[in-house]
Amino acid sequence: MKNRKLLGNILLLITTAIWGTAFAFQRMGMDSIEPATFSAVRMLLAAVAVTPLVFLGKGKEIPDKRAYRKNTIVGGILCGLCLGTATIFQQVGIVQTSAGKAGFITAMYMLLVPVINLILFRKKSPVVVWIAVLIGILGMYLLCINEEFSLSRGDALVSVCALIFSFHIICTDHFVQNANPIGMSVIQLYVTALLSAAVAAFTESPSINDVKAAIIPILYCGLGSGAIGYTLQIVAQKFTEPAVASLLMSLEAVFAVLGGTLILGEKMTGREAIGCLVMFIAVILAQIPSRKK
Repeated sequence: MKNRKLLGNILLLITTAIWGTAFAFQRMGMDSIEPATFSAVRMLLAAVAVTPLVFLGKGKEIPDKRAYRKNTIVGGILCGLCLGTATIFQQVGIVQTSAGKAGFITAMYMLLVPVINLILFRKKSPVVVWIAVLIGILGMYLLCINEEFSLSRGDALVSVCALIFSFHIICTDHFVQNANPIGMSVIQLYVTALLSAAVAAFTESPSINDVKAAIIPILYCGLGSGAIGYTLQIVAQKFTEPAVASLLMSLEAVFAVLGGTLILGEKMTGREAIGCLVMFIAVILAQIPSRKK
């Protein structure tokens, strides 16, 4: 049993490392291809790669198959619209900010979820979560707000991405309770690819040459963080405790900084580094209620 838990933790750590370093490859891809086109191709690649997983695990008894199928389809479409919109904002924003900063700003969704739940659904969270939110706001200030008390365009776009990711988490939580999670994921990936392709068709000039030029970042973000990362997550969470899993996945932002530094040679100012540290403390603190539960 202990060996299984250790295996699950190691696999989840690998998954988090893949997801975190994907920010560097997303940034790298922008040297050769436009944002929405990049998102469309990588998400389509991920969707095609993950599709075979839908046919695994058949034979499960489902009390209400009609509701189960409806939740899978509707949930997948709505989650896909959220994921697609968030991905486009993130991809456009990452052109004008560093991979490390983008990783930490995106992680803000963990702190925004309890705020949205309170406003829309009157769901209360423990006091420690609200302390984490306040600490997170301080971290965002140190990380993103400059001396003129303004937010750069890239940081602002990634902040919108974090907000939309919060709605994606809430939407997923609502539908996945009575749905096929892998089926939902595949549908949302196809919807994300379709939405990104539509945006690219109207706002960009997609070309095969651009795709070829950015093939390494596309393969890493499509097959790596999309297909392989998702599959490893499913396998890992069979053996890992939920509280431990949430803490390990919080390390995605840290790997984003490491990836930006090692792959792209990015450097942060002292103020930005302190902001990252404060943000990381806030994200970890927000997981404490989950651990108790």
